[in-house]
Amino acid sequence: MKKITQLVFCVFFVAASSLAQDKKITKEGHTNQNKFRQLKDVLATPNNQHTASGAPGKEYTQQQVDYTMDIVLDDDNKKITGSETITYHNNSADELPYLWVQLDQNVRASDSKTPDIQPNKIRKKLSKRWFNRAFPDKAFEGGFNITSVTNINGSKLSYTINQTMMRINLPKSLAAGETFKFNISWWYNINNNRTQGGRSGYEHFPKDGNNSYKIAQFYPRMCVYDNVEGWQNDQFWGRSEFALEFGDFNVNITVPADHMLGATGVLQNPKDVFSKKELKRIEKARKTYDNPVIIRTQKEAEKIELSRSKKTKTWRFKAKNVRDYAFATSRKFIFDAMAVDINGRTVMAESLYSKEANPLYGEHSTRATAQTLKTYSRYTFDYPYHKAVSVDGQMGMEYPQMAFNPGRPNADGTYSERIKNIMIKVTIHEVGHNFFPMIVNSDERQWTWMDEGLNSYMEMLAELDYDPNFPLRRGLPKNIVKYMAGDQSKIAPIMSKGDNVYSFGNNAYGKPATALWILRETIMGHELFDHAFKTYAKRWKFKHPTPADFFRSMEDASAMDLDWFWRGWFYTTDVTDIGIKGVKKFTTSKNDDGSVNFNEDTTDGLGFGSKKSTDSKYHYEITYDKPGGLVMPIIVEFKYKDGTTQRKTYPAQIWRYNDKEVTKVFSSEKEIESIVIDPDLETADVDTSNNSFPKQKTNKFEKFKNKIKG
Repeated sequence: MKKITQLVFCVFFVAASSLAQDKKITKEGHTNQNKFRQLKDVLATPNNQHTASGAPGKEYTQQQVDYTMDIVLDDDNKKITGSETITYHNNSADELPYLWVQLDQNVRASDSKTPDIQPNKIRKKLSKRWFNRAFPDKAFEGGFNITSVTNINGSKLSYTINQTMMRINLPKSLAAGETFKFNISWWYNINNNRTQGGRSGYEHFPKDGNNSYKIAQFYPRMCVYDNVEGWQNDQFWGRSEFALEFGDFNVNITVPADHMLGATGVLQNPKDVFSKKELKRIEKARKTYDNPVIIRTQKEAEKIELSRSKKTKTWRFKAKNVRDYAFATSRKFIFDAMAVDINGRTVMAESLYSKEANPLYGEHSTRATAQTLKTYSRYTFDYPYHKAVSVDGQMGMEYPQMAFNPGRPNADGTYSERIKNIMIKVTIHEVGHNFFPMIVNSDERQWTWMDEGLNSYMEMLAELDYDPNFPLRRGLPKNIVKYMAGDQSKIAPIMSKGDNVYSFGNNAYGKPATALWILRETIMGHELFDHAFKTYAKRWKFKHPTPADFFRSMEDASAMDLDWFWRGWFYTTDVTDIGIKGVKKFTTSKNDDGSVNFNEDTTDGLGFGSKKSTDSKYHYEITYDKPGGLVMPIIVEFKYKDGTTQRKTYPAQIWRYNDKEVTKVFSSEKEIESIVIDPDLETADVDTSNNSFPKQKTNKFEKFKNKIKG
């Protein structure tokens, strides 16, 4: 709460200070701020860790955390038991008197405060599923049960738990450059994510009595410590996600012997867990780049579903330089995989799915995963890990090398275009998170848009690579208009903590993705934007960037001053609304001394009277006004009487001297029939009724449609 209070105070102080400077007095007497002033009043002062160029500085450091874990999944009791040894490397210059550990499962503990902060009302009707979730017969006994916290020698280590955070009280302060090892043991009951919700958990299949487990946030995880936030130990309330350090993982996972399992990291004992037939198929998949190879078939999985083995197998994994860990396991899983060529290096795209997800998953999951790796690698950096796995999870959630995705066909195997597109869209999105934030490791708890927004933008490019006719949703300017034009009391700037915004999806995903789309398509162009975006991604690969690092890198690598754009789109809830206020027409006449007179033609419309210009040109004085608060380019299409058209784009800087209206002269050798602003809906203009001259008439049917849309 202290950080939030300070942030509010800082924002108020900055806003108040800004009001006292960079003002202009207009002829009408009111004041308005110069929207092209630099962001120096908002962004953190550069230093030797986060430089003015947006790159990591020579003194940049980050902590490393290594984990060795033994995990046991009890299928009968739906329970995880675990023990871990954590090795914490203090690479900072600071002395640390204590360490902070995240206990995310405590969001479901009986004493969790998360349900208490959510307003709710009685609805007249609830579906059975939602009624059972809201009013369960028996309260779920969730949350971590910490059984021991010890030093590496086995002696007890002092700790304090505060909801979803645990403070490790060190025997002595950890000096710069030192490491500290300690052990934690725990267990918890796995939630049914279908009936109780959650980013992970199990799904029960009543027809065959089996469970499918998607397991994450299953172990006590170290918080991030850096020179931006200090300890990022903000409580996990269930929405704003995670901030994590990179490290190496050695993980042993014990599950029923008939389970198929996928997890973060490189499998160390394939001969112990796969059949000889499956091993041969895996080898074939590693050389097959065009289509997925089925490693465990549906027929084989259906037979295994009936087995109910009481024996166990232990799957052993090692993962280098990852920020988190997740796994999925079930005897129901079908398994397929294919090779992906990433600039001459083979990466595996894999899928695990139940028969209930087939044939949709078999046809699209691994292919969409492969396309994601190709597209994202092209626009950022080569995917550095050895695999990416898509799991039939009936949710959308991401972890290093693992993604849990929704989308199932009807019982007869048929599916609609809508279900197919949702499944492909979410698969691309969640697999894409391997880049943002699993590698470009931003603070999700504080700045949700830095991974969700950037990833939603990149998702659009991958979708179009997968299918050039893919129906894009979030990210297109026209699709964000309804949100931006909505009730301003329920809209927050993008630069807001995700826990505290009304429309989380639009705020953290849709609007920032739209902003990047507009930058690329309308303001910067593909070449400048792509180079700058790739520069940012490469600079902050396997590091912790801040919003300022992104903003500064985009400008540093493109030679474009975009402070006006960041300020408007990310720090305010202003809207785009640019219109045509009026048009004057002029003809010319020459004087004896060679000077030229401009004579206004006052006939109605854009047509001219009988008097012609001596220079054989048509001259127009066009006044554009801007009822909206955002400054944006003016994109104008002129349609001539002969049916041809011409485009003219005035940069956003045209508004730097007058934020309300601007007048421009346009001359042509052909007579204009009509003028339209933003003809392709590129700028998220919230009111297009003022975009045309002469003003377009709207019939009753069009008014009715617009009313429904709005």
